[in-house]
Amino acid sequence: MHKIILVNASRYFIAAGKSLLDRKDFQVVLAPTGLQALELHRREKVNLIVADLDMPEMAGDTLCSRIREDAELSAVSFILLCNNRPAELARAAHCGANICLPKPFTAETLFEHVEKLLTISLRRGYRVLLRARVTGAKDDAVFFCTSQNISGSGMLIETDRSLLPGEQLTCSFYLPGAAQITAAGRVVRTETAADGKSHCGIIFTGLAAAQKRDIEEFIAGTVTKP
Repeated sequence: MHKIILVNASRYFIAAGKSLLDRKDFQVVLAPTGLQALELHRREKVNLIVADLDMPEMAGDTLCSRIREDAELSAVSFILLCNNRPAELARAAHCGANICLPKPFTAETLFEHVEKLLTISLRRGYRVLLRARVTGAKDDAVFFCTSQNISGSGMLIETDRSLLPGEQLTCSFYLPGAAQITAAGRVVRTETAADGKSHCGIIFTGLAAAQKRDIEEFIAGTVTKP
């Protein structure tokens, strides 16, 4: 039984005319505020939390950060809903959410992310939101990007930032049910897609053995079997 908390977010499911409550393998609880969601997760240890960025009593990024900082609570997937603005996307990238979903989005898109985080049938193709910093860059700025697939040796990322082969990066992201992954990496190839985004191959040059094991177990755990 998968347990889900919707924090100030049930309207997105209701608007679609669909309900997770109809799924026998999902147990859904509604929490009107971040504080109530935190206490509920502390008692129930749920599998997934879906929250708005701006909410009464406690913002969604604050809720996610507090959960990630608590070893007993951190093993939960988190979807953060926000406006498509640089400041809000940056807040989402820094708090440790698995997925940042900018508004507007379709209900179908949200359901796809929910099901992917709970069932994750193809983990090599699983996308995570990550933040990265180019080592030695003049602006020395943290930027966020999306990984298109992950392995124990590296990842393919999509980003608005132009990266060059040979550039050194530090990347940080969360996998569902796992601790934070932080790795040094090097850009080994890059190409520009039709939409102008850069697709970059990153090889890990500094990844702790335990974190590599977390990634490999994540991939091996539920890759679809023929």
